[in-house]
Amino acid sequence: MVSRRELIGAISDTHGYFDPSIPVCFKGVSHILHAGDIGSRETYDQLLRIAPVTAVSGNVDIGQWFSSLKSQQLVELFEVRIWLVHILGNPHRLSVTMEKEIIRIRPHVVVFGHSHQPFIERLSSVLFFNPGSAGPKRFHLPRCLGFLEIENGRLQARIVDL
Repeated sequence: MVSRRELIGAISDTHGYFDPSIPVCFKGVSHILHAGDIGSRETYDQLLRIAPVTAVSGNVDIGQWFSSLKSQQLVELFEVRIWLVHILGNPHRLSVTMEKEIIRIRPHVVVFGHSHQPFIERLSSVLFFNPGSAGPKRFHLPRCLGFLEIENGRLQARIVDL
């Protein structure tokens, strides 16, 4: 892992809504990861105005433009292997398929969405990170986004409420 400080923005489940505070929150990030359910091309384009974006499609991302997005993607940023996927399930009770995929890929971090519930936990050697939902308010769940911070070879994740 790199020895300088890098900040990566993580966002999910925007459902076509671009909160006006996102550019302020993501000011200074080197890259943005969107873990699916983007909801509109406009939301994606607005994120691109902030930083380069790697995104995967979610279950609501239907249509011509979204067909160009993969359902999962492995990306390496600043010597950190990140597996980006929309629907992962509960990291404590992964399906056999997901477990095998994680073992095969060997990511440092799994960034996922879908549940709208923020989640940060290291299980074995993998950091599981759901930045929650930055889209319209849903039930009692918070609206939030997250950050992956890489500094002096250490990787940390955090959540910020919107």
